[in-house]
Amino acid sequence: MLKFVLKFDCMSSTRILILGALLDEPMNGYGVRRRLETMNVDRWANVAFGSIYHGLAKMADEGLLEVVEAGKGGKGVYAITDVGRAEFHRLLLHAWHEVRPIIDPFQVALTFMDRLEKQEILDALYGRMRQLTTSVETFGHIFGSKQRFFTPRHVDENLRLTQAMLQTQLDWVEQAIGRVEADELP
Repeated sequence: MLKFVLKFDCMSSTRILILGALLDEPMNGYGVRRRLETMNVDRWANVAFGSIYHGLAKMADEGLLEVVEAGKGGKGVYAITDVGRAEFHRLLLHAWHEVRPIIDPFQVALTFMDRLEKQEILDALYGRMRQLTTSVETFGHIFGSKQRFFTPRHVDENLRLTQAMLQTQLDWVEQAIGRVEADELP
């Protein structure tokens, strides 16, 4: 069941992103990829850029997209259909209304922390703390910078949300270090 949920989440996210990229104009797979790269989706959406081409072809087969210009090797140009616009809207509203757990491999590792030595846990937590601190600071510096590339202002909200999630994890790590050092964990 979990495998299905993860597959559905990735698939629906990819669909929303591809359909959304095509809302304003037809483009080929490379154009869709470039548009998604400007939004840094590889950092927050768990979308492999290679899946774009497969997604385009699949959604064309399903009638969500139409090929407006044929081409080989990702050169075909796709336009969103009325059915595709309706599907985009349905998926978008569903994503806004549904709260799902964030799947993080770290939580899997955390489940087995009792299999590590105390020093291994502390070394990992301190390393994680350094990485999280750098990430939180980096996100703090890039708010507003996307507008230079004509990215809509609301994209900053995604950056704020990501920064807040990283900050929450950083806060937890700092507290967990204290619990490990006090032999309260594992």
